[in-house]
Amino acid sequence: MHYAPGWTEPRARLEPTAVWSLVTGVLGLGPVALGLAVVAFRRIATRHTRGRGLAIAGAVLGTLGTIALVVGVTVAVLTVMASRPLPTDVPAPRDARAQQLVTGNCVLSLPDDGPVDTVRVVPCAEPHEAQVVTEFTFAPAAVWPGQQAADARVARACVLDAEEIDAGVRTVTWSPTERSWARGDRVGLCLAVVDGGGVTGSFLDRTAELP
Repeated sequence: MHYAPGWTEPRARLEPTAVWSLVTGVLGLGPVALGLAVVAFRRIATRHTRGRGLAIAGAVLGTLGTIALVVGVTVAVLTVMASRPLPTDVPAPRDARAQQLVTGNCVLSLPDDGPVDTVRVVPCAEPHEAQVVTEFTFAPAAVWPGQQAADARVARACVLDAEEIDAGVRTVTWSPTERSWARGDRVGLCLAVVDGGGVTGSFLDRTAELP
């Protein structure tokens, strides 16, 4: 082919999908950017357009964005599962966070005094030391009252009858801490406790049998 003096071959057209891959990658749309990058690579190869560098950048950003999205969704799902309330009587022993407990749950043994995180919850037919017998719910819009005031308010809702008291049952209250309050925790728990454990059955339906 003869080229006239001063004539150069036209430059290849820039592939639009490569540009959009980079743009969506910068915007944090990981899966979209990654998909557009794949399309851009194919079109660059078949249409002989340019923009491979843009597609590579879009693919890198898309991959990072997709990984971040997957990690974020996984963390969110695990967080929801970790805060989901338990059934009233669990079918099998399991560990649970204190915020998951509801009235009726039986606790194998009480943790040491102080902030409560994870406890072992068991079916009430199995020997246990404590059971959640009442709950007190603070108003959703309530202002943090301070730890002593929160403890006192939950304790006022924690009452045993004379027969339980005579049998040596005592109460323990678990109220929100300032830290859990900031995360939305508004429920305090009252537990009926028999020191040393060995209780079977439930205080709620009067089937509890003390050791």
